Amino acid sequence: MRIKRALRVWQRHLKVYTKLYKSSIALNFVEPVLYLAALGLGLGAYVKEIDGVPYINYIAPGIIASSAMFAAAYECSYGTFVRMTFQKTFDAILATPVNIDDLVAGELIWGATKSMLYGSIIIVVISLFGLVASPLVVLIIPVLFVSGLLFSEVSMMFAAIVPGIDSFNYFFTLFMTPLFLFSGIFFPVQTLPPLVAQIAWFTPLFHVVNICRAFASGTVLPVLVDIAWLFVVMLFLAPYPFRLMRRRLIK
Repeated sequence: MRIKRALRVWQRHLKVYTKLYKSSIALNFVEPVLYLAALGLGLGAYVKEIDGVPYINYIAPGIIASSAMFAAAYECSYGTFVRMTFQKTFDAILATPVNIDDLVAGELIWGATKSMLYGSIIIVVISLFGLVASPLVVLIIPVLFVSGLLFSEVSMMFAAIVPGIDSFNYFFTLFMTPLFLFSGIFFPVQTLPPLVAQIAWFTPLFHVVNICRAFASGTVLPVLVDIAWLFVVMLFLAPYPFRLMRRRLIK
C-alpha cells in the first residue's frame, strides 16, 4: 500500500463531497438533533438525572459517538458498495496506477474523515446548547478518527461480502441498531442484566460513548482503557477489509 496514492483516493472522495455537502450535512445533522431534543427534552422531563447529571447532558456526548459511528458506517457500506457496483468508480480508479490496497486504504481514511467531521459538528451543536462542561471536549475529535477507522473497517468488510445492496438491511438492523441502543447512550449499561452488560462492554460504541462522556465532563484517566481498546481492535481488524475486498474485486 502506498499512502500517497491512498490519499489520492481520499482526495477524489473529498472533491465529490464538496459538491454535495450541504444536503449531506443537513441530513446527518438533523437526525441527531432530533434525538437530542425528543429524548433529552421530552424524556428528560421525566428522567431528571443520571449519575448526578441532567438527562439531556447525559445523552449529549453519546449522540456525538453515535453520529460519528453512523457516518462511517453509511459511507463504507452503502457508499462503498455503490461506488464499487453501480457507479463503477472502483473500475475507473483501478485503471490508474492505484492498486486495490491503495483504494481500500483511501476508502477507510475517507470513512474515518466523515466520522470525525459529523462528530465534530455535533460537538459544536451541544456546546452551543451549553451541554458541555469542559474544553477537553476537543480531545474527542482525534478519537473520532480512530473509532471512525474501526467502524469503516467493519462496514467495508460487510460491503465486500454482501451479494446485493438490500443485504445491508441485515447489517444495520442486526448490528448497528443494537449498538446504538445498548452502548450506554441513553442509560447506563450497568442497569442491564449482567450478561448483556458484559457483551455491551465488548462493543466498540460503548467505549466511544465512555470517552465522549468523560472528555465532555473534563476527565481523562478513567477512559485510558477505552482508548487502548479502540486502538487494539482497530489494528486487529485492519487487514480484513483489504483481504475481503481483494477477494471481491479479483475474480
